[in-house]
Amino acid sequence: MAEVIGVRFKEVGKVYYFDPKDIELNVGDMVIVETARGIECGQVAIPNKNVDDEEIVHPLKPLIRKATDNDLAHVEENKKRQKEAFKICEKKIAEHNLDMNLVEVEYTFDNNKILFYFTADGRVDFRNLVKDLASVFRTRIELRQIGVRDEAKMLGGLGICGRPFCCHSFLGDFQPVSIKMAKEQGLSLSPVKISGTCGRLMCCLKYEQNAYTDLLKHTPKVGAIVKTPNGKGLVVENNLIAGTLKVKLDSAPEDAAPTAFTVKDVRILKDGYIKMDKKEIEDLKHLEE
Repeated sequence: MAEVIGVRFKEVGKVYYFDPKDIELNVGDMVIVETARGIECGQVAIPNKNVDDEEIVHPLKPLIRKATDNDLAHVEENKKRQKEAFKICEKKIAEHNLDMNLVEVEYTFDNNKILFYFTADGRVDFRNLVKDLASVFRTRIELRQIGVRDEAKMLGGLGICGRPFCCHSFLGDFQPVSIKMAKEQGLSLSPVKISGTCGRLMCCLKYEQNAYTDLLKHTPKVGAIVKTPNGKGLVVENNLIAGTLKVKLDSAPEDAAPTAFTVKDVRILKDGYIKMDKKEIEDLKHLEE
């Protein structure tokens, strides 16, 4: 066991463990710590607690100090510098005629490095741009190409639900989302309906997937043959959440409407399966990237 604190460097970023050096800290406290990329200022997201050694990435880096007023003033000054650096970099990108979109600029706390985050459709040869930026800022320059999901997380915005992006509001890490999830939840596979502003599958498809997976274990799928109080029939429609089915009874006339039943009223004789059209999946594969 080891005593740790959890520190976050971005508003909705990943939480990293550090050794508090016997200093008691509370959620929201600003601290100065040593990271792999240098000295950084972060916010305590998890107060002092003991965790198993298996949960720690060794060696556990130590807390340097609780942030002072001067440290916080330096952070604010860096934010102003970041805005200026953003404008300069955009101008340099245009001068070099590079097909890339600058998303965010970040100064490390010790000013030993400036990170420029950008998106692009393919690989970009930015070596001359780096040299140009280094001559302007006279410090280490790092350009990082990020994906559209990361861009949405950094910039924020409103989703089709009318609420702020989940990734920008509370999701520390992206969870894998698949076309199969949308299919199992009975959603329309129209890209407009299942993709977010970033153009990828909505993160919220993951939230209820465990419930749908469990319901699918007990609910006859479309195409299943079931035994009902009115005889045997074929499931032509189901509602997982409501627990209801529509069954085309073998004994009913050909043009008769399906009969409604609840899941507990029927017994599965032969279950159906969720059809995944290969072409449809291939056409939508880019939404998972």
